[in-house]
Formats: sequence, C-alpha cells, structure tokens
Amino acid sequence: MKAHDAMYIGGEWRPAASTETVPVVDPATEQVVARVPAGTAEDVDAAVRAARAAFPGWAATPPAERAARLGALRDALAARAEEIAATVTTELGAPPQLAAAVHTGLPIAVAGSYAELAATHSFEEKVGNSTVYSEPVGVVAAITPWNYPLHQIVAKVAPALAAGCAIVLKPAEDTPLTAQLFAEAVHEAGVPAGVFNLVTGLGTVAGQALAEHPGVDLVSFTGSTAVGRKIGALAGGAVKRVALELGGKSANVILPSADLGKAVAVGVANVMSNSGQTCSAWTRMLVHADQYEEAVELAAAAVAKYVPGERVGPLVNARQRDRVRGYIEKGIAEGARLVAGGADAPRDTGYYVSPTVFADVTPDMTIAQEEIFGPVVSIIRYEDEADALAIANGTVYGLAGAVWGDPEEAVAFARRMETGQVDINGGRFNPLAPFGGWKQSGVGRELGAHGLAEYLQTKSLQF
Repeated sequence: MKAHDAMYIGGEWRPAASTETVPVVDPATEQVVARVPAGTAEDVDAAVRAARAAFPGWAATPPAERAARLGALRDALAARAEEIAATVTTELGAPPQLAAAVHTGLPIAVAGSYAELAATHSFEEKVGNSTVYSEPVGVVAAITPWNYPLHQIVAKVAPALAAGCAIVLKPAEDTPLTAQLFAEAVHEAGVPAGVFNLVTGLGTVAGQALAEHPGVDLVSFTGSTAVGRKIGALAGGAVKRVALELGGKSANVILPSADLGKAVAVGVANVMSNSGQTCSAWTRMLVHADQYEEAVELAAAAVAKYVPGERVGPLVNARQRDRVRGYIEKGIAEGARLVAGGADAPRDTGYYVSPTVFADVTPDMTIAQEEIFGPVVSIIRYEDEADALAIANGTVYGLAGAVWGDPEEAVAFARRMETGQVDINGGRFNPLAPFGGWKQSGVGRELGAHGLAEYLQTKSLQF
C-alpha cells in the first residue's frame, strides 16, 4: 500500500520529529501492509503553529472562494474514489461494495454539500439595532476514529474549512492511509498552505498533545465515551470548546402495527453493516411480546445471510475482536439465549467475529447496556408502549434509533425517545440533517448547517 513517511504540515510533506513508526495491519490477513510516522508533541506543535499562521488569511478569505476550494476538494476526492475504496478495504477490512458506496461515496457527497453551504450560508444577520456576525472559531483539532476513516474526516474538516478555520487532523492509528490520501486531495484542491495539517500517530501521544495544545481553540473528537470524557476534561481545564460524537446503544423499536418481516430484516442489516462497528447501529431490537418468537426466528434467518469474509468483514484489530467475543461470552453467562453466531472464530485468519443474535435479553444485561461495537443484535421483549419507551430510553446513551409501525404512531413514539436521530420505517440517512447525541453520546452536531455552526462563534455590533 502507498504510504507517506512524513507529516503534511504547512502545505508540504515534512519529515517527522521521530523515526518511530506505527504499523498498518490488514485485518483480513493480519499482515502489516504499511508504516506511518508516530507523531510526537513536537510534530503537533509544528502543525498547530502552521495552522495559527495560516488562520488569519483563510478566515478573511471570502466565503465564495472557500466554497470553490471545497468544490475542488470534492472533485479531487472523486478522482481518487477507487484508490480510497481500496485503501479502506485494506486498512479497515470493509467489503469492497461497502467501501465504495458508504466509505467513499458518502464523504464525497458531504464535501460537496459544504461547498454549496459555504457559498449560500449567511454569515451575518440584522437583529434590531445589531448586526450579528458568525466568525470562525480559530484553530481546530480534529481527532477522528477508524470505523469510518474518510467520512469522519470530511464531517469535521469540510465544515471547518467552510467556516474559515484552520485544522490539524490526527486520524486513528489503525486507518491513517485514508487520511494521507485526503491530505493529497486537499493539496491538489489548492487549499492554502497551513490551513490543513496532518499528524499521524498514537492517540495517547499525538492525540493528547493536540487536545492539550494552547494554540487549539476547539477540539472535535469522535470515538469512545471514555476517551471523550478525558478530552472534555482537558478542554474544560483550558476553557476551550469541544464537539464530541461518542458511543451509542440505539434502540430499534418495532411496534405491533409494523411490517415485522421488513423491520427485522432491515434491523439486522443495520447492525451487520461495517461489521457492527457503527456508533449509531440499532443494536437493541425491541419487539412486542405477542410477536417476539416470530421476530427471533426472522432475525436468525436474516443473519444467516451475513457470511464472514463475504458480506461481513473483519473487525479492525485483534483487540477489538477479542473485546466483542468477550461481550458474546458475557451475554451467554448472564442468561441470554444464543440464537445465531457465538464467540468461536468463524475463520482461521483475520479478525472475524460470527454475526450473532441473542434472544431473551433483559434490559439490565451487560449486552443491553454497553456498546459492543461488533455484529451483535440483542432482541428484547416489551409488554406495551410505555414499557418499550422505558427500555429504549434506559441507557446512558442517546445517539440514534429507529421506530417501525403506523407512521403517526411511530412519529409520536420517536418524539419521546431521548436520542439525537431516529429513522421512521427505514428512513434513508440524510447527510444534510444534524447528527449527534444526547446524554453520554456526545456534545454538538455534525453535518449540514448544524455541523457548520460548531465551527463558528458569534459577535454582535450595536448601532
């Protein structure tokens, strides 16, 4: 695989401060395919200094010109679509079709949406005798996860560029090659030197140094709730802004009026996508007691179609594989009924986990409360609508969810769910709608105009 042995700082690829490297492993073969520099605090400082130097000029650049650069970035990404998809397949393990459609096509569309928004958004308004301006927050630390390597980068960098911010990106150490391709596209798009910078390396070293750096004005992080708490504490100590998109334990609520077969099949597919490594996955399937056993049978039949190595890829690394297997073993130990799958390895090579379905899961079980981040569905029985709502809202998370049934009933139920986004009867993902969580699923929003607002601050002038 193609890999840079340098950092992208100040508009050029510069040697890293250290000769240490981080291996990139293909999770399907367990083989090292590349190595990238292990960034240090010195690299982070150089990147932040470059961003600070570039910020005033980029902030003063007319929105129409920022929109043009974003349009060029979208085109540069589109020109690399095949290479990006192949890279995601190699470093994440995503099946080729998923890598092309979701991991590549979606972020290209999001980049295009911010090119349009930068050109059309009003950065000032009149309020009585005041003019209120929306101005860029400054230098942004973007710390992104491995599960959607390009999408999460674009969801942070594109609105930050549209707002007029300068950025330092620290991608996940498991999937840095996609980030390097993104940096190439930024350079080709003509984004001024220093406006975007890339530092690869470990989160415990480069990520922490970036979050703590006094030259950073906002930290935008996507990842686990545990790490999000630490970043929030670091940022709070410096009174700097944070945007946190964290974990989830989303409920898929199937009302008695729903098309049960469709709701179960789509619900299983939702969890199996990306090998279950999706923070918004509907991992808890809530079914009325009268339809429960039928739903269990349907789920078992549906999950049988997801063959590891074909429709389902490996998990990203051995640590994640073992973590998910541990949750499956915990579910069995706590009394859940294993309907499909299990903790045994489905293939001799690769970090695969069998697509798994549990029945007779109670709301207090570990697998019903904690984020597993793997291809595991927990089916929970409810007695009535009030019971379903209590179960749906009965976790510390609130990122996403789904409701199936009569549209009016489904909307009424969804309005009472404590979560940031709900799909009604299989509603399509909307890249312009705000995405983000309630409770311990995060702070702030990504995508669309709400995502742009995260990178703006407000100033009012009175006349």
